[in-house]
Amino acid sequence: MAPASAADAPAPATVDDGLALTPPMGFNNWNSTHCRAEFDETMVKGIADLFVEKGLKAAGYQYVNLDDCWALPDRDADGKLVPDPVRFPNGIKAVADYVHSKGLKFGIYTSAGTHTCDGLGFPGALGHEYSDAQQFADWGVDYLKYDNCNNQGVDAKKRYTDMRDALRATGRPIVYSICEWGVNRPWEWASDVGHLWRTTFDINDSWGSMLSIAKQNLPLDAYAKPGNWNDPDMLEVGNGGMTDTEYRSHFSLWSIMAAPLIIGADLRTADRATLDILGNREVIAVDQDPLGKQGKVISSEGGRWVIAKPMADGSRAIALFNETDRPQRIATTAKAAGLPGARAYTVRDLWQHTSRNVADTFSATVPAHGTVLVRLAADAAWASYPPAVELGQVASPFLTAGTESTVTTTVTDLGRTEARDVSVRLSAPGGWSVEPASGTTAKSLRTGDRLSTDWRVRPPAGTPTGSYDMTLTATYTSRTGVRATSTLPLRVTVAVPPPGGTSYLSDATWLSAANGWGPVEKDTSVGEAAAGDGRPLTLGGVVHAKGLGVHAYSAVEYYLGGRCTSFSAQVGLDDETGSNGSVAFEVWADGHRAASTGVLTHTTSPQSLTADLAGAETVRLVVTDAGDGVSYDHADWADATVTC
Repeated sequence: MAPASAADAPAPATVDDGLALTPPMGFNNWNSTHCRAEFDETMVKGIADLFVEKGLKAAGYQYVNLDDCWALPDRDADGKLVPDPVRFPNGIKAVADYVHSKGLKFGIYTSAGTHTCDGLGFPGALGHEYSDAQQFADWGVDYLKYDNCNNQGVDAKKRYTDMRDALRATGRPIVYSICEWGVNRPWEWASDVGHLWRTTFDINDSWGSMLSIAKQNLPLDAYAKPGNWNDPDMLEVGNGGMTDTEYRSHFSLWSIMAAPLIIGADLRTADRATLDILGNREVIAVDQDPLGKQGKVISSEGGRWVIAKPMADGSRAIALFNETDRPQRIATTAKAAGLPGARAYTVRDLWQHTSRNVADTFSATVPAHGTVLVRLAADAAWASYPPAVELGQVASPFLTAGTESTVTTTVTDLGRTEARDVSVRLSAPGGWSVEPASGTTAKSLRTGDRLSTDWRVRPPAGTPTGSYDMTLTATYTSRTGVRATSTLPLRVTVAVPPPGGTSYLSDATWLSAANGWGPVEKDTSVGEAAAGDGRPLTLGGVVHAKGLGVHAYSAVEYYLGGRCTSFSAQVGLDDETGSNGSVAFEVWADGHRAASTGVLTHTTSPQSLTADLAGAETVRLVVTDAGDGVSYDHADWADATVTC
């Protein structure tokens, strides 16, 4: 008899207790306070108050969760956990009761080891599962985050299953968060153990870290369903290490991935922009959709991602995500997103809160590191909305101070209906000269028609090198007389190319720099989280005086102006990583990969990497995590030079 195929295998068992039927939403203190003294009873109660005051409870956030450092290092004479009397003078139950009094739920933390992860010797639950679980239940705990440190080599499935059984034995409904970091691929075995499982190592508040983690979590869409969720770690929105555009991408990606939405920012100091992102109910509805599907990648060529998520009402949530450092046109179709054929569709922009009609193709010029998140539906209401228009920018975004350049913009009708009385304007920073060099109006644009406008733009002489924001605005009228406005932020860069001859890139000003841990460092290794704390660049025992120290995922881009011919560097993992880490180096010229190394580890000798840059306007130096997470991925671009 032939062996059964994978398709014939029984589906994995699933936790069936009615908990976490949508991804958990809440707060955890770790990303903002760690073990600092401010983490205490007053702070936790204050977070519960803020959930109510700031509208987060009404938006769906439920759990107020403690992380590490809430207990004393020693258990009592009966082997019970003892809350820190300084941090929690009234005990944990009193805090839980307060949280519950606000109509919220309460969570706690421990580790599937002899000690927790902070390194200060707090007790873990290994060997104490039933006693600890009963304490949690007695205190009124609704959510347990169960970490992975100091596990003494005990099999992961056994450690996490033991705590599952202990939690069930209490009789209290407790959401069980497996924080195993994805080491043993829990998505393949934990569906009947926990309600959610970490798929990656810890996130940090940087674009590189967020991007790397999203890329690791996106391929796991088949494992997510009601009661079982892939967990790419907590939200960093509002912690200050990314721009608001990047935070909107972070929140959009977590939502379309049906990830738990656990706030990691200090809500006591959160600004309006942070609360607007975290409280966007239209985006939250994508995450919390009862169908329980994780978004699936439709395409990702050139860092232009299209991710589609089926929704319970038959619509599709679609994220157009631009991971690159410059605006990109990203497009998809209703068919590619899985929608049935129709004469037209309604598209709802979940950040702009506007509805439009589209004929079939939906596209947008997405800002660098930005995301356009929409819901696309085949419904009869499409005709009541104005047509969608796509705004775009053609040609180079690079300008020279004191010199007139041409910037070309476009307005394209994507709708089934026409856009009438179209007009367009371009705004620039104060003191800049902006004049149209061609038409700025059109009486009518039908489906697929385009208004193209050339603008003469001159930054004042002496304008410092750097990026500047302009705004393209189009106004138009639908066939039913509804006036509509669409805007596109345009980022242009005043730049100066490198000097003639061969020069070190660490002496040049980069256009952009993203790093997986801490800032990119010039002429030292990447060091720790602070700037300027690196060590000498060292590869294979050889110290290099010049170069860039980075940490995967990293991308550093420079302007060349078409004047340079070649790039050269010595690359590898810095010796400070010891026997850890794995990375891959890539050189990109104008969006095309010009050179790469493949995977390098601590056993790989440093490599010489060269690339042809002839005619390229920019060069982008990328270090990836080689697909296995970013731990210890300190990488060096030693002696990185360009010849111009």
